[in-house]
This record gives sequence, C-alpha cells and structure tokens, in this order.
Amino acid sequence: MRTAAAFKSAALAQMLPADAVLTKLMPCFRELSSDSSQHVRAAIASVILGVAPLVGREATVEQLLPLFLQLLNDDFPEVRLNIISTLHAASSIIGVEQLSQSLLPAIAELAQDRQWRVRMAIIEYIPLLASQMGVAFFEEKLGAMCINWLHDCVYAIREAAIANLRRLIEVFGVEWAQNHLLPQVLTSPANSNYLYRMTVLYTIAGLAPVVGVELIMSTMLPLVLQMSSDSVPNVRFNAAKTLRQLVPLLDSGLVHERIKPCLATLSDDPDHDVSYFASQGLQCC
Repeated sequence: MRTAAAFKSAALAQMLPADAVLTKLMPCFRELSSDSSQHVRAAIASVILGVAPLVGREATVEQLLPLFLQLLNDDFPEVRLNIISTLHAASSIIGVEQLSQSLLPAIAELAQDRQWRVRMAIIEYIPLLASQMGVAFFEEKLGAMCINWLHDCVYAIREAAIANLRRLIEVFGVEWAQNHLLPQVLTSPANSNYLYRMTVLYTIAGLAPVVGVELIMSTMLPLVLQMSSDSVPNVRFNAAKTLRQLVPLLDSGLVHERIKPCLATLSDDPDHDVSYFASQGLQCC
C-alpha cells in the first residue's frame, strides 16, 4: 500500500495548491524517502521531483533537494536508478549549476557503483550535464571518469562510454576532440591487456563518423593499420572490421592505397576469423 501511495503522490500533488503540498505532502515525502522497504523508496524516487515545478525553486532547494541526495545514495540500486532518471527535471527547476555542485560527489561515487546499470544511467546523463555546464567544467570535473569507463569490466559500459564520447564530440566540436579527447582515448595500443587494445578499435569505429576525414587520416587510420599486425587474433580481426567501417568515410583513392593492401594481407592470415573479416572488408573496397 505504501508503494502504491508513493507512486500516486506526485499526481495527487498536482491537484493541490503549493502551500498544501508543502504542509500536507512534504512530511509524507520525508517519511517515504526513509521507509524501511526498498520498494517504497524506489517508488518515491521515481516521482518525487515531479513535485518540484509545483512548489517552486526555493522550496525545491530547501526541502526536496536533501531528499533527492539522500535517495541518490540509497543502498538499493533501483532507488538510485529511479532518482538518476529524474535528473533532467531537477536541473530545469533547481538550475544545473547548483544541482551539479550538489551532485558531483554523488556522481563520482555512482560512476564506480557496483551495479553496472547504475553506472550506465550516470553515463547517459553526462552529455546533458556537459552541454549545460560547458567544456571547462567537463574537463575539470567529469573528463577523467568518462575515460575510465572505457576500461570498465562490463562490455555494455564500455560500449556506452564510446557512445557518450561521440555525443560529447557533437556537443564540444571536432577541434576539442582533436586537442583534448583523442590524445587520451587512443593511447592503449601499447597496453599489455589486449582488451584495452580492442577498446581502442571500438572507439575509433564509434567516433570516426563524427570527427571528419582529416582526423581519421592523420590519427585513427594509422592506429588501425598498426593494430592489424597485433599478436592477438581477436585484435587483428577487429582491426579488419574497423577498416571495413572506415571505408565509406574515406575517398576511394585512399582506400585503395592504404586500406585494401592491409585487408589483402589479413585475408591470408592463418587465423580463420581474421581472414574471414578481412575478406568481408575487401568486398567493400
């Protein structure tokens, strides 16, 4: 019953004047936010910020924000996920600058949360926060965690991290990517862990469509060609797959001069998977 009541509380608040929400419902929000049942807390976390537009900025900062931060650090993953999903609503009422200052410690902690779905939810919020706070704030407060996600132990997180970087390039531009992002994310070909080397290839494939031909030619393509001779077959066949993905982005002369000879060499690789993906790439040249 408490869970059902929590879910309906925001809808009820919309039927009441602001002073009634503050005097009648706010004590209930506090109680539900500390309920012994994780399901009740998860329910109130999903709706509590829906009340913010009704009570205004001052009341939101003074009374709702503390509950928001409390739920953001709840022990139950679903509670944290539900409250993260309302971050956009919070920023529109509180103001992203104040919210960010309140959230930064929690975001830094949640970026390493033991539940990968929580880390995923934080990743999906980063581009919005970055676009509203600007490049200087991002580089100082958020940049390092975005790079660290590329080395996460969960593949889905590494994949989301690459998509996050792509959105950040769309926000901050190619020049920023060239000067600040790529030097950090394309440094793992020499890493002894082959999974990190493969992540570089995935990153190149994910970012190439938004960085432009010049950066592909000067920075990305040389790395892929270098990694096509890696000692680990998994890296070589991913290099072949990446070359295939670069083909539509480059002019035919460059493809025939640099990509096709590499794929031809890989097509004779003793590893079956490497030769297969190289042969597939050759058909696109």
